[in-house]
Amino acid sequence: MDTLDPQESRYQTPETTGNVVPSGSFDPWRYRDDVTLSGADLIGYKVEATDGGIGKVDEASHEVNAAWLAVDTGLWIFGKKVLIPAGTVNHVDHETRTVYVDRTKEQIKEAPEFDPDRYTDPMYQDKVGSYYGGTYPPGGAPPPRPAM
Repeated sequence: MDTLDPQESRYQTPETTGNVVPSGSFDPWRYRDDVTLSGADLIGYKVEATDGGIGKVDEASHEVNAAWLAVDTGLWIFGKKVLIPAGTVNHVDHETRTVYVDRTKEQIKEAPEFDPDRYTDPMYQDKVGSYYGGTYPPGGAPPPRPAM
């Protein structure tokens, strides 16, 4: 079976701040076209940011235009959960049960606090989606790649 490098995707372009940019507009609540879920239940999968592990998937929604992962960060952020929109997922490795997201640990740590009473509320999701959309450079388009 072919294995996709978690740092490579037709949807991302690394840039100097560690952000990874989708080639089109960012839709925080929809998995990217090249992310293969294969009907898998992602609960229990490890979650890796661009610079290291952040925890495990505690809950997941695959609802159309409202997909997300609630990640239990364990000791990393003192046992807190974070809500991560599906649009930040750039690869799922089902063999190692790992979800790779295109944000740094710091960006995830600075995200709006997880609210267990409101995380499915559209207004709360708008706040979270706006935060994650704002972690891409202005315009949401990748910078041109240098010629090789």
